[in-house]
Amino acid sequence: MQFLDEAKIYIKSGKGGEGCVSFRRERNVPRGGPDGGDGGKGGDVIARAVSGLNTLIDFRFQQHFKAKNGGHGMGSCRHGANGADIVFDVPVGTQIYADDNSTLIIDITEEGQEIILAKGGNGGLGNLNFKSSINRSPRKTTPADPADERTIYLKLKLLSDAGLVGLPNAGKSTFLSSCTRAKPKIADYPFTTLIPQLGVVYIDDKEFVLADIPGLIAGASQGVGLGIRFLSHVERCGVLLHLIDVTNDDVVAAYKTIRTELAEYNTDLAAKPELVVLSKCDSLPESDIDIIRRKLADHIKCKMEDIFTISAVTKTGVNELLRKAYKAIAAYRVD
Repeated sequence: MQFLDEAKIYIKSGKGGEGCVSFRRERNVPRGGPDGGDGGKGGDVIARAVSGLNTLIDFRFQQHFKAKNGGHGMGSCRHGANGADIVFDVPVGTQIYADDNSTLIIDITEEGQEIILAKGGNGGLGNLNFKSSINRSPRKTTPADPADERTIYLKLKLLSDAGLVGLPNAGKSTFLSSCTRAKPKIADYPFTTLIPQLGVVYIDDKEFVLADIPGLIAGASQGVGLGIRFLSHVERCGVLLHLIDVTNDDVVAAYKTIRTELAEYNTDLAAKPELVVLSKCDSLPESDIDIIRRKLADHIKCKMEDIFTISAVTKTGVNELLRKAYKAIAAYRVD
């Protein structure tokens, strides 16, 4: 399935049915009173959040959603039928914006959540409603309400508990595939990951959702590379797993590059709890890894033990990292 995280659609509710002007006319009642029925209500346009979706690709093939109009009132006190609603499904995590593409209408964060985006028009009143002791034969009706139509924008922010960030080819996809059932493309060249990937991590009878986005590079906050476009998909997470390739020529520079881009993109995202991880540790001797680890710890001003060392291929250190990540996520959920 293709990934699409933005869509523009047109919606239109149903207009109300018109009220009827009618009088009772039967063989033995040649001059009966008014019996015009009311018009039916127009259908609503409703957005509904469902599980199992993580893309807006369906809206590439359908951009117009129109509810049914209400039926007109008829004689013999018959009211018009209400127009059928139209409901379209969106992934959990979808934000809906008005036609200016900046005014947020709703942020959908729960499965089953629904919102009426365009309310159907009320039907007009038939002349039966205007009968009185003074006016026994009213020909008055009220007009039906018109349809509500607008253009709206859908923007998807995937809901994940933890997010993977790092330079291209830092081993994020390999890590994701090693601890979840996700099957991202893995290769030894940059930008193998072109779209966000989600996986569910199971550790010690607990679980959380892990998101991998395309790697960031210097200048990403100004639009260079791919990852900046998808950083919104880790904005909601509780902890960032910052992976750094231990074979990188300068791990400190690699760390600083990512931190700079996160801060320039969104200060709230940069302020999230972070677990710093040296990946691909099966590639170097342990003595060399300790030197690199110490150098990075001195720069971050943290303990050496606070920097994790893993090998996604051999799964060394992976479970310890996942346990620490879950603790950070649990603390975030409490807050």
